[in-house]
Amino acid sequence: MSLDWARLKERVAGCTDCPLHAKRNKTVFGVGDENADWLFVGEGPGAEEDAQGEPFVGQAGKLLDNMLAAIHLKRGDNVYIANCVKCRPPGNRNPESAELLACEPYLHRQIDLIRPKLIVALGKVAAANLLATDASVASMRGRIHQYRGTALIVTYHPAYLLRNLPDKAKAWADLCFAVRTMEGLRGGGSTPENASQVERRR
Repeated sequence: MSLDWARLKERVAGCTDCPLHAKRNKTVFGVGDENADWLFVGEGPGAEEDAQGEPFVGQAGKLLDNMLAAIHLKRGDNVYIANCVKCRPPGNRNPESAELLACEPYLHRQIDLIRPKLIVALGKVAAANLLATDASVASMRGRIHQYRGTALIVTYHPAYLLRNLPDKAKAWADLCFAVRTMEGLRGGGSTPENASQVERRR
């Protein structure tokens, strides 16, 4: 796929490639700086996202905004936010493999156009889709992965953190790791191999 931003948005808005299109109110393309260094990827829209056409606008979105603020970032300012699927799965269930496969070219093209320095996969569905793995979030945290040559780290989805408050501390460690990783990428120097290096340097 070699569409520019305008044609890509048009294609997504009219997409009927999987059954999710039948009950959507709005497609949720993505939002933010189209030349961002930071790209955050979730799994799919919820009810409020489906109504507004923007990702992460409910309670999970508020938590994501707070997470961004904690590392001196905000949506739209060197940050882009997208999902693996652009239409809401019924009942906020996880996207099915066929749905992810149908939407995959759109996300890949977004990443190609943005050319982020770092991708942060929010939750297992996003991580599994981008890294082609069925590993757990716990096993993928604290390491730098690669998505087609772009550095990628994995942390918990904000919706998961709302249900599992003790893991917020782990997510904070992941954000610290992300910041240190970005510093290394921007400086052209080495990036930390694991999260424990970040904690030692703080």
